[in-house]
Amino acid sequence: QVQLVESGGGLVQAGGSLRLSCTASGRTFSNYDMGWFRQAPGKEREFVAALRWTRSISYADFVKGRCTISTDNTKNTVYLQMNSLKHEDTALYYCATKGSRFGTYDYWGQGTQVTVSS
Repeated sequence: QVQLVESGGGLVQAGGSLRLSCTASGRTFSNYDMGWFRQAPGKEREFVAALRWTRSISYADFVKGRCTISTDNTKNTVYLQMNSLKHEDTALYYCATKGSRFGTYDYWGQGTQVTVSS
């Protein structure tokens, strides 16, 4: 069974940085797309960044230049380094992985809270 566990969230001042981690168990995560999403109170969940099994990377426009997605294959872990954080980045951040290479994001972690004080 695939399980994803996020960590690294917290309270940070605007302009600060955080590194989120997502450790996968039950599969070799690098064989499938891994994504980061977020959901702020009262808003829809939105895409943040993805690292695909082809090794291509994409970012949402609102984090381009501020976030970097990376992996440690030895730890089966994907990271999201977030810099120059803004108050509007406050949200619950989730990592997810697809059930198959060309499928949908079927497996989700429990989320890690990021709060940015202005």
